[in-house]
Amino acid sequence: MSKLHPTPLSAALAVALHLAPATAVSAMTAQAQARAADAGPAVADRAQAKPLATVTVEAQSLPAVWRHDQAELGPLGQQSLRDVPQTITVLDAALLQSQGATSLADALRNVPGITLGGAEGGQIGNNINLRGFSARTDLYLDGMRDRGQYYRDTFDLSSVQVLEGPSSMLFGRGSTGGVINQISKVPELRTFGTFSTTLASPQGARVSADVNQPLTTRAAFRLNAFAQDSRSTRAVMHNRDGGLAPSLRLGIGTDTELTISALLQRNRDMPDYGLPPVNGRPAAVSADTFYGLTDDRTLQRVGILDARLTHRFNDVLSFRNQLRWGSYTTDARESGPGNIVTASGITLDKSLGNPTALPLDQLYVKLGSHDRVIHDHALADQAELVADFATGALAHTLTSGLTLGRDSYENAATTRSGLPLLSLLDPQELAQPAGVTSAPRNRAIAHAGSAAMYVNDNVRLGRHWQLVAGLRRDRFAADLWNSNLAPAYARQTVYFTSVRGGLIWQPDARQSYYASYGTSFNPALETLTVINGTQALAPERNRAVELGGKWNLRDDALALTAALYQVRKINARTQISPGEYALNGDVRVRGISLGLVGSLTRNWQVFAGYTLLDARIVKALDGTKGNVPANTPRNAASLWSSWRIGGHWHAGFGANAQSLRYANNANTVSAPRYVVYNAMLGYTAGRHALQLNLFNLADRRYFTALIPSDGGRAVPGAGRSAQLTYTYRY
Repeated sequence: MSKLHPTPLSAALAVALHLAPATAVSAMTAQAQARAADAGPAVADRAQAKPLATVTVEAQSLPAVWRHDQAELGPLGQQSLRDVPQTITVLDAALLQSQGATSLADALRNVPGITLGGAEGGQIGNNINLRGFSARTDLYLDGMRDRGQYYRDTFDLSSVQVLEGPSSMLFGRGSTGGVINQISKVPELRTFGTFSTTLASPQGARVSADVNQPLTTRAAFRLNAFAQDSRSTRAVMHNRDGGLAPSLRLGIGTDTELTISALLQRNRDMPDYGLPPVNGRPAAVSADTFYGLTDDRTLQRVGILDARLTHRFNDVLSFRNQLRWGSYTTDARESGPGNIVTASGITLDKSLGNPTALPLDQLYVKLGSHDRVIHDHALADQAELVADFATGALAHTLTSGLTLGRDSYENAATTRSGLPLLSLLDPQELAQPAGVTSAPRNRAIAHAGSAAMYVNDNVRLGRHWQLVAGLRRDRFAADLWNSNLAPAYARQTVYFTSVRGGLIWQPDARQSYYASYGTSFNPALETLTVINGTQALAPERNRAVELGGKWNLRDDALALTAALYQVRKINARTQISPGEYALNGDVRVRGISLGLVGSLTRNWQVFAGYTLLDARIVKALDGTKGNVPANTPRNAASLWSSWRIGGHWHAGFGANAQSLRYANNANTVSAPRYVVYNAMLGYTAGRHALQLNLFNLADRRYFTALIPSDGGRAVPGAGRSAQLTYTYRY
């Protein structure tokens, strides 16, 4: 599915925060860190974990420096990024608002190591590849797994953190290439509100609100909301979405704090299965060509309820607990391109990318249905105890925890017969014709229970060295029933121990160098769906090593990062014959990651990244040995820069680039490389602001997502478009 790219409103909030009358910037100074280090390891560690002096920036300055100093690392809570031996990218609200990026998919285009997939195989919603591996089950909300299959908006997010590299020790099963952790907005002890209205071209509108109200000196309430009706340059594409996110925070600033929050979201979106391949490339048709039925739709309902409790016993010991209940429902009636046939009725070979010498006007597309109703429920609890103490000259931050979870999943699939045959070159825009019949296909019901215990110790060895060591033991048990597919019943119980280790050398407050090692695992029933032949297999195991450096420049206003890494799936599932799989594959990804974020000058900010992925299927029995894994570009880069022009004006410019990608592991279908340019111009006057965002300035034909099924489909990105946002803030 392709949502409006970009959907309206980040401009709205963008102007609210990005062009605020006065902005407070929190920054740790190198001098303060040095003084804390002189006072002793334990004091130094605590000093680096919290911001120091607040710097007030005058009304016409740039917005708060795009965050690069802190992140919420799931079980480890708030951490200084220089103290984490891992590549971490923080996408904060100010950055996303200036770009006009309101969907999670658009936000993640800032991270070059991420590519997007499509809805297929019983899955729907945000499907993501990170460092060459699927991160479909590695989406988190406030440190807990957000397993629902839905299209995520950023209206209630203060930031998005991307932790690259295996992270099962921190987050449990999955996380081969890393995890994406969404951080929700929380109530604050000050009164403020932001109201935004966005109009988009070619057609669309969005409204949003962010209202915060203190209730007492220790309690506050916050409400975030949005609604949008948007269209894309892609023909027929039309999305209607809305959401509410109320939150109540009690005991602010005291030893015991309770936050109760909810996320309620409704989507009615047009599914987009993209363009079919012809001769190994996306069909050379107009980028707005749509293969489907005009009355297709994907209906989604999301309800998440959270309760987070923190208690500080003393300066040494603290406790936190988070309880979550989630309900996700998807009702999808979706049509997409299937086989390509000639006028004489010959079906092309989609396994080879539909090779043919015929002109496109002599080819036709058979539509296939992807209909399903999915019910997903999750109940989880995570309890953690954090101790800060010293043993001699060693200062420890010891985190120990217990997580328990119960998931249920039901997928009732149907198939339609009698769908029309469309011209490849000029498909008609048709609603479902009379005579189409629907029949049940398969009904899958699955349950899973998970439990884990973990411990992680951050040890400061004097002034310049840190040691990070963690151990986690997981139990994952799942069972699944199929009505029409084999196996009729599958059950698996998996035990796995994940490890994490790292050594950090910090010669001074501005430099940090590290080496790290981590593991992760992927159970066969991880997604609560099953491919016949994999249900009895042990988990896939992954290992990663990383060497990197992090530098704070310009008095901590600018951060530079660099890393070399290798991730290896040492026993990848590989198909031996139809319905038979074995764990004797090997997939290896080596890479280089570079990042730059912060202020180049007082009036000029930059967010830039580059990733090189040398990915190979080292071993496989299905004929893909030596190939590049699907959806893994060798080179990817992103850039966004913003600066002040005069007293009231702001401007921004950026680009996203990817090299050639393959739509399948067989490497028979590829999507070409691309560079897309975007721009922004904003004006603020007191409480009022306007922001204009322009997307795909050169009207470049490119592809945002690849789908391996049916030989490999490619979903085009939106063409040249614009959105104008008015924001009022008090």
